[in-house]
Amino acid sequence: MNPMRTLATTGRVLVQIRNDPRTIALLLIVPSLLIGLVAWIFDETEVFADIGPAMLALFPFIVMFLVTSIATLRERRSGTLERLLSMPLGRGDFILGYTLAFGLLAVVQTAVAVGYATLVCGLEIEGPVWLLFVVAIADALLGTALGLLASAFARTEFQVVQFMPVFVFPQILLGGIFLPRDQLPDVLEVIGDWLPLSHAIDALDAVSTGDEDTVYIWLRVLFIACWIVGAVIVGSLTLRRRTP
Repeated sequence: MNPMRTLATTGRVLVQIRNDPRTIALLLIVPSLLIGLVAWIFDETEVFADIGPAMLALFPFIVMFLVTSIATLRERRSGTLERLLSMPLGRGDFILGYTLAFGLLAVVQTAVAVGYATLVCGLEIEGPVWLLFVVAIADALLGTALGLLASAFARTEFQVVQFMPVFVFPQILLGGIFLPRDQLPDVLEVIGDWLPLSHAIDALDAVSTGDEDTVYIWLRVLFIACWIVGAVIVGSLTLRRRTP
């Protein structure tokens, strides 16, 4: 891989997104609006205080998964990827460039979502806000990495949506949002413990309540980071030049 080629890919992706207001709105505004909707639904109750941190994990994760996977797939279907890879640009440069581009967008998205949840929706955070920000960024990057991985196997945008029951829905169901994982059947609890979104939810809950030390939180961030690196590596190895 070449750092200059990777950064050139990052810059090209950011320019494309800058010229697409709908994608910008989907990335930066929609997660906050959904968090605000949940807060409004449970207005004057204590429910949002309990599930608010999980919403910070859930909505940015889903949005980054969808946008990243569809954007990468369009590059391949349009023949852009084939033209790029015919030049001195490796698969690793392409995947890492996309990861960096959407990683930067994830930072902005997280800043907007965390700020909106805490300042507008009134989500109370007992732990350090900067640590909540770090965990939320890791969660959004996870959505990006899994989106890149899904795009390597999908042939159409519809297939990307079809991959959501594989990559996204099990993590939502087993992540502890609806029922604490220690109350799940033993097999499902073990599966849930190995899914990265579960650790993002655990870490955000821990920061929100202040019940756990920072070592507990950083171990979960490290677990998420391992999933991100693994997804990026597998995605770069399985990426095809063009969709048949």
